[in-house]
Amino acid sequence: MLIIRDKSIDPYWNLAAEEYLLTAKDEPIFRLWRNDRAVIVGRNQNTRAEINRDFVERSGIAVVRRMTGGGAVFHDLGNVNYTFIDLKGEDEYGRSMFRRFSQPIVEALAALGVEARIEGRNDLTVDGLKISGTAMCVHRGRLLHHGTLLFSAKMDDLTQALLPRPEKYEGRGVASVRSRVTNISQHLREPMSVVQFLDFLGDFVGRAGTPYEYSAQDIAAIDALARDKYRRDEWNYGTAAAGGAGRISAVRRFPAGLFELYATIEAHRIAQMDIKGDYFFRRPTEEFCRAMDGASFTREELSRRLKELPLDDYFCGVSEDEILGLLFDASE
Repeated sequence: MLIIRDKSIDPYWNLAAEEYLLTAKDEPIFRLWRNDRAVIVGRNQNTRAEINRDFVERSGIAVVRRMTGGGAVFHDLGNVNYTFIDLKGEDEYGRSMFRRFSQPIVEALAALGVEARIEGRNDLTVDGLKISGTAMCVHRGRLLHHGTLLFSAKMDDLTQALLPRPEKYEGRGVASVRSRVTNISQHLREPMSVVQFLDFLGDFVGRAGTPYEYSAQDIAAIDALARDKYRRDEWNYGTAAAGGAGRISAVRRFPAGLFELYATIEAHRIAQMDIKGDYFFRRPTEEFCRAMDGASFTREELSRRLKELPLDDYFCGVSEDEILGLLFDASE
């Protein structure tokens, strides 16, 4: 396994490096990295609905879309990010993948006296409070799993940068983003700095690996990907999905995640569809939306199309009835 401890704190470059390492390398990788202040949004999220744009722009906080699913997270230099890249097991699926890569982090934290638990669909918690969220994606049989570790993050910035979505917390009695998270530094047996924590993780998890330094070719390729994709508003914000004649929309929270659906209906057929959210996926949402183009907007036709598609690959853990309910909620 290659062990990479990145020195860059540029969030655009670091997210480009994630894609490059997944798609251009063959070896298993463990990577540790930190970002300067940034909001990192999930691959399919509606960025404008997730961030407090006035605060973010006024504060000089970067907004970057990642290539994996899940929800928006806040990064600063008190946040340590880790990445595992390896071959996906033939029978590996969902929670088993999450556990495979989260367990080494849980063991490292236990060695520091922090009793972390694997909970929910993608969280690590301490005393019921979240210290880490994770996400993953697959490219040609290689799996990328990455996560945040809140070590000494500035909670005021985190709270102000992210907009709480009422749909996420409905029925949970949760008042704010801040009420659900905690810093690892508050739970340590012995105090340490974030740099000491990062070094400890690298030594503990990567003790059997081989340190790797980027080549000039690696750096040039990541620079280009950052410039041409990750620094561009078209990638980070996308196009606004609202308004216009014949448009329908709906927002709903399912157990598998938050969904926002927008569609244009022309002559009782779907002319264009866009789905945003913090759900997990194995195939791109855009592919699903294209497959629905031209469908007659009737329950029978939409049900038939959904049965022909690998629905769980597009929206992990979401049923046909849930998607149909979302579509017809949008039309009401």
